[in-house]
Amino acid sequence: MFGDQKVSFSGVQPSGNLTIGNYLGALRNFSAYSEAYKTFYCVVDEHAITVRQVPAELRRRTYETLALYMACGLDPEKNTLYVQSMVHEHAELSWILNCFTMFGELSRMTQFKDKSAKHADNINAGLFTYPVLMASDILLYQTDVVPVGVDQKQHVELCRDIATRFNQVYPDTFTIPEPIVAKQGRKIMSLAEPEKKMSKSDENPNAVVYILDDRDTIIRKFKRAVTDSESEIRYDEAAKPGVSNLITIYSCFTGKTVEEIEREFDGKGYGDFKAAVGEACADALAPVQAEFNRRLADKAGLEAQMKKGAEEASWYARRTLSKVQKKLGFVQIR
Repeated sequence: MFGDQKVSFSGVQPSGNLTIGNYLGALRNFSAYSEAYKTFYCVVDEHAITVRQVPAELRRRTYETLALYMACGLDPEKNTLYVQSMVHEHAELSWILNCFTMFGELSRMTQFKDKSAKHADNINAGLFTYPVLMASDILLYQTDVVPVGVDQKQHVELCRDIATRFNQVYPDTFTIPEPIVAKQGRKIMSLAEPEKKMSKSDENPNAVVYILDDRDTIIRKFKRAVTDSESEIRYDEAAKPGVSNLITIYSCFTGKTVEEIEREFDGKGYGDFKAAVGEACADALAPVQAEFNRRLADKAGLEAQMKKGAEEASWYARRTLSKVQKKLGFVQIR
């Protein structure tokens, strides 16, 4: 906490197209926090390079992610929007916190195991220490709350452990953050394999709906979504994972409860239901896409925001890093 206002931090990688899972589980909910918190929203490009990136594509996606932040309702006057690599304190604190993180803790991280299996030819040290950089992102701003997807909650728990360990040696250094997982849309599943989470890196294009997919593509993907051999539209994750996932998505986009949705489609077939889900999704994303295109066309405006956001974030980050360095015994000459 800086002053009397509590702090919220979150970040999104500029790697691959963002999905409706990213939108419903995170991006759509971000703007609400600016009313109650001092908010930092970071394009975490340093995290992205744990997997090999094409430089031109990484730069393009960095601009796109910042534009998407604003398209999803994040007002630059109310939120600090910036790019991670432009604030060097993130990397500096990460090295320090590496020295307060146990090898065994990192080896137990589920995401490291998953990504190591997917990228067996590039199991690099950055992939292993990724959660320490994430902890640095959070702790630099004395963060109180972290809006996070359910798959990242484990990393926030590790961040809490690292901060607690550091505070035990050097008291009153870091605020211990709390993860906040959205109740609605916390985990959107694949349209092709509803037992798996929807992933922007999925090789099957019909499994994933991207935020920037055009209307016809969105509706077509939902029409092809896997359901089951029955015809009843009811929520049952174990017996009907595909239909349940579609109900969750429809609920998120319309605000209707599961019970209301089941009544709405009582006696109707899967075809009608899938078409309705596609229409609701496309309708909700249309204004986001329009604002994204407007923002992205203004490259100078995006770069001005990158500069402004980095300067503001650095001001806060330097305060924490200087405090840490002083407690460690690093020589500071101003």
